[in-house]
Amino acid sequence: MTYEQQSLRAREHGGRPAPPGTSRPGASSPARYGSVRRARLRRHRRPLLVLAVFALLAQMVFAMVSTAVQQTPTIDEPVYVGTAVVYVREHSLRFNPEHPPLGKLIIATGTVFAHPRLEPGFQGDQERLGRRLLYESGNDPWRVMFWARLPVMVVTLLFGLVVFGFARDLVGSVGGLAALALYTFSPDLITHGSLATLDVPAAGFVVAATWMVWRARRRPLPYLVLAGVASGAAVATKMSSLPAVPVLLALAGWSYWQALGGGLPRARRTIRALAAVLGVAVVLVGVVWAVYLAVDPQLRWTTPANVPQVHGLRGLFIEGLPFPDAFRDGMRIQFGFESATWRGYLFGRLYSGSLWYYLPAALLVKTPLGMSALWLAGTAALTAVPRLRAAAPYVLIPPAVLLAAAMLGARDLGVRYAIFVPVFFAVAAACVLALRRRWAYAVTAVLVVFVALSSLRTYPYYLPYSNEAFGGPAKTHLRLHDSNVDWGQDLGRLADRLRERYPGTKDVWLVYKGSGVPSWYGIHGHDPLQVPPSRVHGLLVVSDTSIAKAEGRLAQLIHGSKAIDDVGHSITIFRRP
Repeated sequence: MTYEQQSLRAREHGGRPAPPGTSRPGASSPARYGSVRRARLRRHRRPLLVLAVFALLAQMVFAMVSTAVQQTPTIDEPVYVGTAVVYVREHSLRFNPEHPPLGKLIIATGTVFAHPRLEPGFQGDQERLGRRLLYESGNDPWRVMFWARLPVMVVTLLFGLVVFGFARDLVGSVGGLAALALYTFSPDLITHGSLATLDVPAAGFVVAATWMVWRARRRPLPYLVLAGVASGAAVATKMSSLPAVPVLLALAGWSYWQALGGGLPRARRTIRALAAVLGVAVVLVGVVWAVYLAVDPQLRWTTPANVPQVHGLRGLFIEGLPFPDAFRDGMRIQFGFESATWRGYLFGRLYSGSLWYYLPAALLVKTPLGMSALWLAGTAALTAVPRLRAAAPYVLIPPAVLLAAAMLGARDLGVRYAIFVPVFFAVAAACVLALRRRWAYAVTAVLVVFVALSSLRTYPYYLPYSNEAFGGPAKTHLRLHDSNVDWGQDLGRLADRLRERYPGTKDVWLVYKGSGVPSWYGIHGHDPLQVPPSRVHGLLVVSDTSIAKAEGRLAQLIHGSKAIDDVGHSITIFRRP
C-alpha cells in the first residue's frame, strides 16, 4: 500500500498516516508483533506448565502407591491406624496421647472406607490395639493399611504443590518446577509420604505456614490467617513442630511490618505488627483446640498412669502451654522419651545415647548427591542475590531451628526426624535459577536429572535408600539402622521369598524387628535366642537392625552362619549348618 493510499484510509477513519519509512501501528509493527508473540508464548506455556506439574506428581503417585502396596506395616503405623479407628468410632483420646490427633484424623479419612472390624472398649496398650485391629479381628491388613496410607499420600502431593508455589513466587515457574522435581523424586519423601505416619504431614504444614507468612508481605490479612491455621495444624500433628512456632510468629510480625510500609510512625507500625503476631497465635491455639474437640467434643481425659512427672523449666513450659490437658500430658510423655537412653548406630558404630551430628550425617548418606549440591548452591544464591535476601530468613531459618532441636534430641532413629529438610530445601535449591545465567539453568537441569535417575534406580526400595557415594540401598545397613533401613516393612516380601526360593522350608529361625505378625503371612518362625545355639540349624532370618545391634548369643549365631540372601535390603537370610 502506497503512502497516498494510507493517507486516504487514515482520513476516512479520522486519523493521520504514518510518515514514510516508518511502521504504522498495527499487526505489522515490530512492537505489536513482539507483544502478540509473547502473549502466544504465555498461552502455550501455561498448558505445558500444568502438564509438567501433573507429570511430576503422577510419577510420585506411581512410586508411592506401588511401593505402599508391597510393604507390610512399619513399627509405628499400627498404633496410628488403631488410634484413628478409635477416634472415629468412640471419640476417645486415650490412645497415643504423645502425638496430637490431626495426623491420625487424616489417616482416619481413609480407614473409614476400609470398614475394619474392631470391638469397642479395647483396654490394652496402643501397640496391642494395632495388632488387634490388623491381625486379630478378621480384617485384611493389606486392605486396611492401603486405605490408611492413601490420605497421607494425597496430603503429600498437596504439599508438593505448596513447594511449587513457594518456589514459583521466588524465582518463577521454571524454579517452581525444579523445586517440585526435587520434592517428588526425594526417596525420603516418597518413603514417608506413602506410610500412615505423621512426619510428612507435620513438615508440610510448617512449610505451608512459612509460605503464607511470606505472602503476607503483600496481603497481610488473608495470608496471616492462613499462616495461623497451617501453624496450628503442624502443632496439632506433631509436638516436634513447636520449635518452629516462635520463628513463624516472628516472621509473621516482620511480614506485617513490611506490608505497612513507611507511611506510619515506627511506634504505630510496631504495635500493629505485635497485634498481628498475637492474632496468628490466637488462630494457632484455636486450631489445636478445634482438633481435640473434633475427636471428643467433651474433652474427656484422665491422665494415664505411665505419664512421667516433669519438673524444672520443662515442667513450667508444659504448664504454660495454652492447650488441652491431653496435649500437655502428651508433652510429658515426649519429655520422658527424651530422658531415656536409646541405642544408636552410625557408620558401623553401635552406641548408647545420642550424637549431636547424627542427623546431618544420616542426611548426607540418604540424600541424593545432586540434591545435596543444589541445596548448597540454592542456599548460597538466597544469600548472594540481592532480590532474594528478603526471602532467606523465611526459607532457611525454620528448618535450621527445627534441625537444631532435632539434633539435641535423644533418639537417633532416622532422618524422618528431619524430614522437613528436603521439603524446605527443595525451595531453596530452586533459587539457583535467580542467577539468570544459562549455565545455572543447565547445571540445575543436569543435577535434577541425576536426582531423578538416582531415585528411580532404587525403586521400589525407597526406605533403605542411600546415595551412590555410600553404595546405594544394598549398603545402607552397614552405616545406619532403624527407620533409615529396616522398619519392619518387608515381612510380606520375606514370605514371598521363602515360598519362591526355599519351598521345602516350613520353619525358620526368625529375629524380626517390626509390628507385623509373621504367622499371618505364612512364616512360621522360631526364636533362636530361646534355645541353645547348637539347636539352631537351617535358615536363620534376621532383620538388619537386629544385626546392627547384635550382641551375645545373636552375634554368635550370625558369626557362625553364612549370608545367602537379602530381602528388600532390610532382612538378611543366613544358612546355618
